[in-house]
Amino acid sequence: MKANIHPVYRTVVFHDTSANEYFKVGSTIKTDRTIELEGSTFPYITIEISSASHPYYTGKQKEYSKEGSTARFNQRFGSFLNKTK
Repeated sequence: MKANIHPVYRTVVFHDTSANEYFKVGSTIKTDRTIELEGSTFPYITIEISSASHPYYTGKQKEYSKEGSTARFNQRFGSFLNKTK
């Protein structure tokens, strides 16, 4: 391999600000910010969403059969549609 062409791979702390969770992950991302975590200093990146706060992973995603335009349609026309079958 050629010298000095590859990015530095290191452990980086990602902070999910919406869930206040910290993740230590190997990454090549560049940052000037640092944080002390578990007695060591790591590069630090803030993120707005992760597996700790994303609705898909937390199970808090919307069910369209109970909410939104589909539910309004079924509420208005559901009894009419059921009678015609």
